[in-house]
Amino acid sequence: MKKIICKVEYDTEYSKLLGQMICGEFGNPDGYEERLYQTENGKYFLYVNGGEASPYKKEDIKRMSAAKANEWLKEHE
Repeated sequence: MKKIICKVEYDTEYSKLLGQMICGEFGNPDGYEERLYQTENGKYFLYVNGGEASPYKKEDIKRMSAAKANEWLKEHE
């Protein structure tokens, strides 16, 4: 997935996957996934996707600060 936020392109295909968290099983309306990426320029972002009853009802990209990315990694080790 690719998204431009504040004139910066975030692309899951060309970024490094740092970690992921999957909650629930495929097809579960409450289930969702989060994947943390880092761009070649050192920017962090979270790819999210989930079912209709999840916190992420559609596929999206959310940018993150380095501090928030490190916090996310510590929580999902």
